[in-house]
Amino acid sequence: MSIYTRRNFVKSSLLGGAALTLVNPANILFPAKGQGKEVTNVSVSTGDDRADMVFRSLKPFSGQIKEAIGNRLVVLKPNNVLLYVPLACTHVETLEGILEFLKSIGKLSNVIIAESSASGSALEGFSNYGYNSLTAKYPVKLIDLDNESFENMYVTDERDFRPHLVRVSSVILDPDSYVVSVARMKTHNTVGATLSLKNIVFGSPIKDPGFTLYNEDKRFSESAKESRPGAVSYKRLLHGGGFHAVNYNMAMLAQKLHPDLAVIDGHTGMEHNGPTLGTAVDHRVCVASQDWLAADRVGVELMGIDFSKIGYLNYCSNMGLGNADLSKIKIVGESIKDHIRQYKLPDNFEKQTVWMNPKT
Repeated sequence: MSIYTRRNFVKSSLLGGAALTLVNPANILFPAKGQGKEVTNVSVSTGDDRADMVFRSLKPFSGQIKEAIGNRLVVLKPNNVLLYVPLACTHVETLEGILEFLKSIGKLSNVIIAESSASGSALEGFSNYGYNSLTAKYPVKLIDLDNESFENMYVTDERDFRPHLVRVSSVILDPDSYVVSVARMKTHNTVGATLSLKNIVFGSPIKDPGFTLYNEDKRFSESAKESRPGAVSYKRLLHGGGFHAVNYNMAMLAQKLHPDLAVIDGHTGMEHNGPTLGTAVDHRVCVASQDWLAADRVGVELMGIDFSKIGYLNYCSNMGLGNADLSKIKIVGESIKDHIRQYKLPDNFEKQTVWMNPKT
């Protein structure tokens, strides 16, 4: 039986009611925000040493993480959206901090670092960002998810309200995978902020072999001449033709595509026109939690962003996929209020908030 069938992803909830639920999907289909949620622990650490900061953010959850991993494959999923822009991607030292933590709890024997980059070969990105050095130090494998098996899922497009097939990595969907989202704290020109969930939802759909957004001279281009004719990136279909659909699609897919553990590296964040064209923020903070929504909620707060304007996370909260109520989130470590930075928002941020109104 396929993972997709076994996990019983109900297409009707994603597609059959798309035209109706894009009006206000979370309120129509799901209970009120925060209903019935227990207190969630989120760790916040700060410091100059990125790897040490990450290690310390995970330490409070050592026993719980060890038990949750059990005999499962540990999948470290970095966010390497581009191949030649280090600020947009997961730093090698962030991964090293996690690997050292896994070593400390005796869970380093079955670990991979896996990615499907939005722009080209994940393995090329790994090389560019120094990940190959990790394989010399730790028993870890580097995997391009585009070369692995996939399952079929579906998203909608607000221009036609029809089902659109996307091929999604079986590695991420597999219940025997313990997925760690190793995200970078960044603003985003489509959904406001990209943290642990978006890294998984947009990183899991794969690309056809030969798809690239780079020309021969390594210059980024949305219509790169080097891309194989007919090659498709299934990630692009998640955008769904507009701000309503992209937030809706992300929330619907999050029911099955989400991390078991969220690690958000804000040592050096990205503000303004992220996720690729932004500028650096010297923030020196790290967030970790086994509740990815709680981690993202804290991340948004640390970035000084109005959470009510981040559509997909509000939908996920209303759907009961995690805890986004700060009054029910216990911070372990550093205080949030002492480390808030006002990230400059994308130029089109107010346009993004059209999701808050009915689709006309």
